[in-house]
Amino acid sequence: MGALTSNRNKRDAASIESSGSGYDLLHIAKKHKSSHYTGLMKPSRNFISRLRLYPRNLTPISREVHAPCRYVSGFTSKLKRIINISSEFIAKKSVFANDLSSEYDRAKEYVIDGCKDVEEEDDVVEVIDIDEEEIVDDEKDDDLGSSSVDVIEILEDEREHIMETKQIVAKYMELDRKGSSELINGKMLRSLSLNQGRSDVMDVNVGVPLHKKLHCESDEKHGSSLRRLRFDIKLLEAKLAIQQKLHPAKKKEDVANDPFRPLTEEEKQMVDNALSYSNRNKVLVTHENSNITITGEVLQCLRPNAWLNDEVINLYFELLKERETREPKKFLKCHFFNTFFYKKLISGKNGYDYKSVRRWTTQKKLGYTLLECDKIFVPIHKKVHWCLAVINKKEEKFQYLDSLGGADKIVLRMLAKYIMDEVKDKTGKNIDVTSWTQEFITDCPIQANGHDCGMFMIKYADFYSRDIGLCFNQDHMPYFRLRTAKEILKLRAN
Repeated sequence: MGALTSNRNKRDAASIESSGSGYDLLHIAKKHKSSHYTGLMKPSRNFISRLRLYPRNLTPISREVHAPCRYVSGFTSKLKRIINISSEFIAKKSVFANDLSSEYDRAKEYVIDGCKDVEEEDDVVEVIDIDEEEIVDDEKDDDLGSSSVDVIEILEDEREHIMETKQIVAKYMELDRKGSSELINGKMLRSLSLNQGRSDVMDVNVGVPLHKKLHCESDEKHGSSLRRLRFDIKLLEAKLAIQQKLHPAKKKEDVANDPFRPLTEEEKQMVDNALSYSNRNKVLVTHENSNITITGEVLQCLRPNAWLNDEVINLYFELLKERETREPKKFLKCHFFNTFFYKKLISGKNGYDYKSVRRWTTQKKLGYTLLECDKIFVPIHKKVHWCLAVINKKEEKFQYLDSLGGADKIVLRMLAKYIMDEVKDKTGKNIDVTSWTQEFITDCPIQANGHDCGMFMIKYADFYSRDIGLCFNQDHMPYFRLRTAKEILKLRAN
């Protein structure tokens, strides 16, 4: 396609007119401007007077109307730039090719639709096909495009779209550069989930397995915390080793020989005689320190399917305390309250009365203070059921053991208040037990009948004072009844 022919100067027109030849050439040279541009350039009088010399019934050259070349060429350069950017980006990232291609098609259709508004008149208009026109220089584009208000409006409308397209291209190129790092940082979880389970997933840039790279990233991020945890573990292991040297754990032979040592034939015969009905009214033993007397009728509670009474429980606890006094290295330093202590402690008007038990633990009476003990055992009686509460100063815990799996927070709350008042009264110091743990032992041995709760309770205290686990169950109860009767008759717990 050609470009519009510019008007010749007056001298050329006059020479052609005087020659009398070249009528067609003059006709082509003096074509009317399209009415589309009448508002931009006002023709002079000489130009109009010359037009009167030519006949008006000329047949115009019929050509397809696309767009005025002078006013579209500026936009053509911009559009070509978009095409070049789109082509380069499509070659690099095919995933966005369809989007950019659709944007180009939309821009092209927008220009073609705008050109449809150009009205055809008698004037002949020279036009350009956009797809076949060569790209003009930027300076020429600026000069030509500045002469049309309509084209300026088109460029203004499309400028934002062009800038937006460039921003999208730049954004995707930036994401492409940062893709691998975002994958490692966990920002592209979808890609990770798609590749999950593949052992051959490799980092394209580095060639390192992905799981190893993730491990390195985690180690860099949490390395200091992990090193601190390792140090703490080693420190605790060292403390545990020192503790084991100072307090060696009981051997399995000790557990088998002490808590479960079988009775001899002589001991079995002694227990059978004491539990016979012929000795019901006979005084069997008297414990002088506690002034507790055990008769044959009292000892009947150790027969099968019988409930333990206060005298047997209190005397057995006294024997456990004497056992510790005899062998302090073998057993923990403990204190055993009798079955009346907790009833007295909660006998006040408001449910708590420290003054009623204040004199039970004087230095003169006990020879020690409760603050020196590792564990303090408190039997809890609930009408027809026995439980055990422990003030575990060694581990800073308040523990509750119930052979039926129960839990009583009120008991532990009362004992926490008691130990604070006791330390304040006996030493004048304050003890903070707010950080102590309230522990309800759920894995303790459970009774399988309705009459062995007392036996479970005293054996909880026996094993805890040995500082061993509660390694017994319901099957051991018949043996423990006979053993307890034997120890009471001998006034010596083993």
